[in-house]
Amino acid sequence: MTQRVVLAYSGGLDTSVCIGWIAEATGAEVIAVAVDVGQGGESLDVIRKRALACGAVEAEVVDAKDEFANEYCLPAIRSNALYMDRYPLVSALSRPLIVKHLVAAAAKHGADTVAHGCTGKGNDQVRFEAGITSLAPDLKCIAPVRDYAMTRDKAIAFAEDKGLPIATTKKSPYSIDANVFGRAIETGFLEDIWNAPIEDIYEYTQDPAAPRSADEVVITFEHGVPVAVDGRPVTPLQAIQELNERAGAQGVGRIDMVEDRLVGIKSREVYEAPGAIALITAHQELENVTVERELARYKRQVEQRWSELVYDGLWFSPLKRALDGFVAEANQHVSGDIRMTLHGGRAVVTGRKSAQSLYDFSLATYDTGDTFDQSLSKGFIEIFGMSSKIAARRDLAQ
Repeated sequence: MTQRVVLAYSGGLDTSVCIGWIAEATGAEVIAVAVDVGQGGESLDVIRKRALACGAVEAEVVDAKDEFANEYCLPAIRSNALYMDRYPLVSALSRPLIVKHLVAAAAKHGADTVAHGCTGKGNDQVRFEAGITSLAPDLKCIAPVRDYAMTRDKAIAFAEDKGLPIATTKKSPYSIDANVFGRAIETGFLEDIWNAPIEDIYEYTQDPAAPRSADEVVITFEHGVPVAVDGRPVTPLQAIQELNERAGAQGVGRIDMVEDRLVGIKSREVYEAPGAIALITAHQELENVTVERELARYKRQVEQRWSELVYDGLWFSPLKRALDGFVAEANQHVSGDIRMTLHGGRAVVTGRKSAQSLYDFSLATYDTGDTFDQSLSKGFIEIFGMSSKIAARRDLAQ
């Protein structure tokens, strides 16, 4: 029986060349799998036909936008997931979804190997391979760009020699990865970390400095899930898409950072994630209103670890799965409305309302109606500070 390899296929030059390259290097038949996570561009049908024209024996295309929003972006929103306190895991979230469909295709077509187009310097190689082996430990993984030194020059020469139906001359100066949750831009002149980003690199966001009227939006959550925008019911995908449009028009969600990659190097990355940043900002504020103090403090530690695990490609790990249970429990009372003003590159919360609120006006007010018994505070402070007071007496006596 002829060996079969499932290839994560994007429709671009590198993965189109990978089809024939793998066939020549291994003698295997290639099944191409393309997954739509809201990256835009060409239609799935066009991508499927190109894969077949480039030599794939089968080509599968999957519209996974709702699945991506519901099962990957939504957990990130509920986790307030920001790697290094800034990056909303745009690319990292899509990889386990793609992995899931690659593994399913391998089982369906009897393949024993999965291939991807990642280099040996990035995080994605780890995300793909750690994810694949977590779901199917017996599957092998290959990466032609990394394993067979498939440089771009070699890829162009291969495509021209074989007459592949793919453009080989146009090359963006940037490496770009996009999905419905955001867009990542790197390489080119951005590799000099002194160079400021130019306006031309952005697509999801408008110039935040341009004059325009502010946009006020009300986002409704139930158990940490965005369910309505300005009172109109939405799915998680629709919430992300609408906030991409509205927050993006105000320049919200631009991030320029030097990031700690999993492979040990620092990398300059530019992101734009207007919907993600707006929704996470709103969710964080609703948690401030509805989540008890000790739970909120501990959840912040969980959020950091959850983000690191996802960034590092450990979506399917036991620890990540266990933390998911914690996050779900912590979101049980995160229901209500958050009003935000989108303007000048910022999403600013201006109002909060929740039937699950822990904010008690009569306890918080300094005016008439105050029910807080201030006489209790003196004794509380004495006991609360006692251990420090005792230690201070010892230290001063030495």
